[in-house]
Amino acid sequence: MTSQASTVFSLQAPKDVSLTEIEAELNNIWQSYGIGGEDGALPAATRATTFTLVVYEPEQTQYLLGALGYYNGPIDGILGPQTVSALRDAQKALGLERTGKSSPQLLERLREELAKLHGGSNTKDNNGTSPAEYSPDAASARIADEIALRNPCRIISLIPIVGEDEGVKVQVSAYCPIQKQSSSSLVCCEYITLTGTATALERIGGMVPALLIGGLPKFIWWKATPDPNNALFKRLSTVCDNVIVDSCNFNEPENDLLSLQSLIENGVPLADLNWRRVGGWQELTAESYDPPARRKALAEVDRVNIDYEKGNPTQALLFLGWLASRLNWRAVSYEKEFGDYNIRRFKFIAEDQRPIEAELAGVPVGDVGDIPGDLIAIRLSSTNPEANCGTLICSETGGCMRMETQGGAQSTGVFQQITSLSEQKAEALLSQQVQRWGKEALFEESLRLTSELIKLAKKS
Repeated sequence: MTSQASTVFSLQAPKDVSLTEIEAELNNIWQSYGIGGEDGALPAATRATTFTLVVYEPEQTQYLLGALGYYNGPIDGILGPQTVSALRDAQKALGLERTGKSSPQLLERLREELAKLHGGSNTKDNNGTSPAEYSPDAASARIADEIALRNPCRIISLIPIVGEDEGVKVQVSAYCPIQKQSSSSLVCCEYITLTGTATALERIGGMVPALLIGGLPKFIWWKATPDPNNALFKRLSTVCDNVIVDSCNFNEPENDLLSLQSLIENGVPLADLNWRRVGGWQELTAESYDPPARRKALAEVDRVNIDYEKGNPTQALLFLGWLASRLNWRAVSYEKEFGDYNIRRFKFIAEDQRPIEAELAGVPVGDVGDIPGDLIAIRLSSTNPEANCGTLICSETGGCMRMETQGGAQSTGVFQQITSLSEQKAEALLSQQVQRWGKEALFEESLRLTSELIKLAKKS
């Protein structure tokens, strides 16, 4: 069963304005008046005074090139040598003139190729968007559906594009979620959309903080590859209460996780939506060792197996970092074996000097989910056959079957199947994240251990 999307009323369709006219135009929109429907019963509309959310959208050309294997650099909207080379390669493969520049014709062909790659035009990208339907306006409306329903606010969208620097295009608009329980007034989202090259957006970066509503929480959702050296990122991260990322979309997951750790070390208050997807697995793992006898046996765990959908290993790494941080394990070595299954093997030393081994396996799956690198199964066990510490947690039966066939010295004592996570999409998780802000101690501690694992990997 699919849930019906909320009704969103467009109080003001996107309207082009100049940079200096933004606040004046928004004030004009919110002059007190009623919205008359066919029955004249719709209530008056008022602007939300809750928080400001800055959304840095990924650049579509680079995303499509990356998804098709032409490009593996950062999604930053910058027309650098890597992007130019990727554009020429794609143009050659598609029989187009090799200009090294993006064009509507190229974008359309790239969308078609991506749809073919995934077996149909209804394919969704990592952000839940149909490649054939992507546009900045479509992205804004999708965010309005998810955010405005739960948390009406001011949203500032920064959209870098590849091309000639022609300054920054500005649009303002307003959307109101219509809810049956609302009887007095509609509380509405207001949008400010700034579109231009990465250079143009950096040039007007000093104006963006002035658009944040004073005295209210301020968030930035950085949907591109995090870059500590990006001037716009650095400017906005210093004035926002929380910098929100989604590591399931990282192009180079291990390098990008190290970038996150660097940001935390520099005092940036970070939140990762992908960390929230791991929460259900953490809860079931902790619950498995709640009984006193099992809690004592937890010290016998010395084998960890984690299966995830082949591709992005971030969820598996974050879970292992969390587990190692909770049990005070120290990572000492790493090796990898990539092939049909991408295998990462880690060795730890416990506080009592016991050796622990962990294996992360990227499992090829026929039906890939919406979230790259989703966890499939986790098994904790011991080489001591008398220990009552075996635990197996799976997302579905197939995952458990693979774990069971691997065998082991100890049989599984507790089996649990994690229920389907309905709130997996970034927009839904974002609506939960904006209810809190500041530093998240558990996430930061787990990321620190995860970073240590990655650094071991780079040394090997």
